[in-house]
Amino acid sequence: MNGLSVLAVGGRIRAAARRVRPAAARRCGAGRGEGGSAVVEFVFLAVLMMIPLIYLVMMLGRLQAGAYAAATAAREAGRAYVTAESEESAGRRAEVASRIAFQDHGFGDNGRVVLSCDGAPCLRPEGRIAVTTEVTVPLPLVPSFARSVIPLEVPLSASHVAVVDRFRGQP
Repeated sequence: MNGLSVLAVGGRIRAAARRVRPAAARRCGAGRGEGGSAVVEFVFLAVLMMIPLIYLVMMLGRLQAGAYAAATAAREAGRAYVTAESEESAGRRAEVASRIAFQDHGFGDNGRVVLSCDGAPCLRPEGRIAVTTEVTVPLPLVPSFARSVIPLEVPLSASHVAVVDRFRGQP
């Protein structure tokens, strides 16, 4: 009868809804005391899944900052080198420019710069200066004592070739 029973009371027919539970559910007591447990389970699983996701986003953000730092430092070091007045000051200018780029992205003194030129002297017209920068990105939220045992850093590098102006030194 699909859960409805028809009663005849005083000449009127009245339908009364009656819950019909399967016999197996009545015997084992299913459905009692589980109100709201799905919400608790959902919140627990959501928090459990969000922690690794948040860490992954933090790690990817830090790696992206390292990639930007290496690329910016290489470009700025090359630009500072080719615009120097003399070769004596060019190397120091490139080093300072790369340090500023590394510090802007939060890497301080973690970066390294390598300069090489395609001939002598380096600052001749149309000379090419190859700049390679490297930065080591530590993974976030890892204690320093664990870093000495397990390598928890990602090395990143970038390259840039700067060309000395063709008309350098001409009035």
